[in-house]
Amino acid sequence: MIEKDMLISELLETYEEAGELLAGAGMACIGCASASGETLEQAALEHGLDPVLLVRKLNLHLLHKV
Repeated sequence: MIEKDMLISELLETYEEAGELLAGAGMACIGCASASGETLEQAALEHGLDPVLLVRKLNLHLLHKV
């Protein structure tokens, strides 16, 4: 399960499709070196996104994938 306090690097290692989903949400720079040390919440806020809503969307996607 994805949490807003997960590091971007941890998220991308654990869920391969997360990078594509984040890019689709407007976070195209998610693969840059500085982003990997940020939490999902920090990155979402920097991109003007609601971190709670983003986490819900990511978890829903993973839930329906299973």
